[in-house]
Amino acid sequence: MAEVYRWYMKAIKKAIPVEVWQLNHKTSYINLPQFVVDHFTEIELCDDGTWKIQTPEGVMRAMDGDYLIQGVAGEIYPCKREIFLKTYIFVNDGARS
Repeated sequence: MAEVYRWYMKAIKKAIPVEVWQLNHKTSYINLPQFVVDHFTEIELCDDGTWKIQTPEGVMRAMDGDYLIQGVAGEIYPCKREIFLKTYIFVNDGARS
């Protein structure tokens, strides 16, 4: 009988900068970042003010104030504002003022 190994570890998410855009249906089409333009057909503003976003895992819903993130493989996905602020730190790379 083969021995089963169980490993318990802790890990820290790698510090990889990602592109983000905060959803807001009132100003959403002003100065769109390029990653949003590239994925524009995967993002839909619904009549009720929510957003439908096509992700590799399927369609996800988001609300104004949530963030749209471009992942390391170029995919996009929404992230609730509260989770985003606990998980990410804003950096200023000079791309926007």
